Amino acid sequence: MASKIEVKDLLEAGVHFGHLTRKWNPNMAPYIYMERNGIHVINLYKTAAKLEEANEALKKIAASGRKILFVATKKQAKDIVADKVSKVNMPYITERWPGGMLTNFVTIRKAVKKMASIDRMKKDGTFNTLSKKERLQVDRLRAKLEKNLGSIADMTRLPGAIFIVDTMREHIAVKEAQKLNIPIFAMVDTNSDPRPIDFAIPANDDAGKSIEIILASVTSAVAEGLSERKSEKQEEEEEETPKAKKKEVVEEKETKAEEKAVKEEPVVEEEETKTEAKEEKKVEKKAAAQADDLTKVEGIGPKAAEALSNSGISTYAELSKADAEKIKEILTEASSRMAHLDPTTWPKQAKMAADGKWDELKEWQDNAKGGVEA
Repeated sequence: MASKIEVKDLLEAGVHFGHLTRKWNPNMAPYIYMERNGIHVINLYKTAAKLEEANEALKKIAASGRKILFVATKKQAKDIVADKVSKVNMPYITERWPGGMLTNFVTIRKAVKKMASIDRMKKDGTFNTLSKKERLQVDRLRAKLEKNLGSIADMTRLPGAIFIVDTMREHIAVKEAQKLNIPIFAMVDTNSDPRPIDFAIPANDDAGKSIEIILASVTSAVAEGLSERKSEKQEEEEEETPKAKKKEVVEEKETKAEEKAVKEEPVVEEEETKTEAKEEKKVEKKAAAQADDLTKVEGIGPKAAEALSNSGISTYAELSKADAEKIKEILTEASSRMAHLDPTTWPKQAKMAADGKWDELKEWQDNAKGGVEA
């Protein structure tokens, strides 16, 4: 577990120094210890307690696999945040906060993808085919994107939490996180409003040493959460490996048992199976031989013939006895595309075919148009 931060260390780092009393926010009153020389002094015991509470929450978020976005665009905090946060592989914003970074995350992701596409151009040689002026423009765009969004290139979804240094300066980030119900962790000075912050750490957010000691504690908790997640994954893999091996052994035994059973089956059963298969083929051939070519009836196409056959009407004799309305229902049920067909004359034609009157049928079909009597 991460070592508990001492009040003495916070005091030496100047975490207790607040703003001038005339610049204070009354909502910070519970965290102010006293006033000296016109400056408010922060109660470091409360700072230590709040920091410990925030660290515990951040550790859980990191252990769950979610990203924590760190935001600090003020000059004295930029380098500290970039240095500390990059060590735990978390995204951070140290340049201007891009409006809609959270609320319009899809557009921000498009800009990140643009950066990736430029990198691919340079790898596959497409970049070299551009003119000198175009290459210069692409390089400038890549540098600008890297400066503003380079640190969030791996953030493929909204963060699980956001950590802010100076909520007054980063008020847009606070509002966006609030809108999306993203937990907000922040260093809150005496001139800030702690109410919108879920985990407020009362501290001096102007001094480099103060920012560094708070960030060191916070990133240490995040690193601990990440290591816990890693160890849990390793344990799960170790547990799953023996189970997988055991499953393979069982499956192998079952396969062998099945193969053995198949080999031991009497030859008689195999012969019976062959005989049954032959009989089925004979029946199929017989049925095929008995079936008539219904497409010789004017108006019946292959699809209609198939639909009739499936419904039990496969010969001319059967078709000649069928009712036209019934045929219409069969066709419509088989496919809506055959609903327009008119089967009124099909039984009449089928009767001629069944009686072997092919010449008479041909003459009738020549006079009729599309199998419909005039």
